[in-house]
Amino acid sequence: MISEAGLSFNLIQTERQNHARELVQGLRLSEWDGIVTVSGDGLLYEVLNGLLDRPDWEEAVKMPVGILPCGSGNALAGAVNQYGGFERALGIDLLLNCSLLLCRGGGHPLDLLSVTLASGSRCFSFLAVAWGFVSDVDIQSERFRALGSARFTLGTVLGLATLHTYRGRLSYLPATVEPASPTPAHGLPRAKSELTLAPAPAPPVAHSPLHRSVSDLPLPLPQPALMSPGSPEPPPLLSINGGDPELAGDWAAAGDSPLSPDPLLPSLPGSPKAALLSPITEGAPEMPASSGLLPPTPDAPAAISTGGPPDHLLPPLGTPLPPGWVTLEGDFVLMLAISPSHLGAELVAAPHARFDDGLVHLCWVRSGISRAALLRLFLAMERGNQFSLGCPQLGYAAAHAFRLEPLTPRGVLTVDGEQVEYGPLQAQVHPGLGTLLTGPPGRPGREP
Repeated sequence: MISEAGLSFNLIQTERQNHARELVQGLRLSEWDGIVTVSGDGLLYEVLNGLLDRPDWEEAVKMPVGILPCGSGNALAGAVNQYGGFERALGIDLLLNCSLLLCRGGGHPLDLLSVTLASGSRCFSFLAVAWGFVSDVDIQSERFRALGSARFTLGTVLGLATLHTYRGRLSYLPATVEPASPTPAHGLPRAKSELTLAPAPAPPVAHSPLHRSVSDLPLPLPQPALMSPGSPEPPPLLSINGGDPELAGDWAAAGDSPLSPDPLLPSLPGSPKAALLSPITEGAPEMPASSGLLPPTPDAPAAISTGGPPDHLLPPLGTPLPPGWVTLEGDFVLMLAISPSHLGAELVAAPHARFDDGLVHLCWVRSGISRAALLRLFLAMERGNQFSLGCPQLGYAAAHAFRLEPLTPRGVLTVDGEQVEYGPLQAQVHPGLGTLLTGPPGRPGREP
């Protein structure tokens, strides 16, 4: 599809974790029109943090980035798919939809979340910060990576069987204007069959697609820009040149065995992520993570960025918060801070969220919820209907910044699915800091 669309590109397969980050730090960005990752969400996380770690990060972060979904969760691709007007899709259908949107061209501002960890280091998130049930399932299911997206189903079942609660404190700076009630939008846009590759005549451009293997592709590969400004961008580190289920029953946890307040959660070191493609980044083949469980370490595998804009809304970690912040303290089953609409290709965690709404959407579930009720929430999330269920333990707030202080000695924290050091963290939204290759919207005014 990319070749037939007349896009020239170079394809690089990453070979190890953080390889993509290293590649983008050395790219001559002026030679490329975009960087696309062919992998899961983790590879794009490496690319964005690599761009923000460059001395010229202010220019580098403007480089359009895109994603062709070949991972397990594919959350951002799910949001792009919805934005483009397609019905929910998984596997090859999702990949084809996103490829079509990529070929049609078009970018969109992308909010990025600057996350400051307990050690003082910073990383940037385009997806979500998770603590509790969601991060437990994400990391513990790494050992089942060979199962693809089914790893999360299995991980959820195991997580429900050993459900834990975590004591913590969540503080946030509420948005001055809250978005509409977190209810799903009505109906899905038109199907892919109604989308055309080029809805309007494109200006004539002479394209000479380049196809190179990893073995003959040096990193700095000067090439003439062959793409017109409005042309679509390439995939995975693709550097381009040129009906709800009936939900009934009690929400309370009566009848369930008590939830453990102090879980001992072994952490898995991040398994090697798919590699980055330069002009086109393609993830390395996904390999099952080692079954050996290792304790979390401060040197978490997640990429850390030293550049990026200052966090003007955040005081230093450990210091009092300014007036106007809201603080919640108690026992939680999970806490999720998400930027786009999707937590997975078919999990709509914040149905009203948009790529550039300038908000982080905070969702939490307090203790006292039964295992069956928690499962119903996740089933409803497939349609984005979880907020209409009336679950008293489910909470939501739209914010510009937040601080999370775990008070339970052990647990798992993730940023965009990558495990980071455990301890207090805080984050601030930087509106429209990045640019996402989305293709045109499927329906005016409908954005995830």
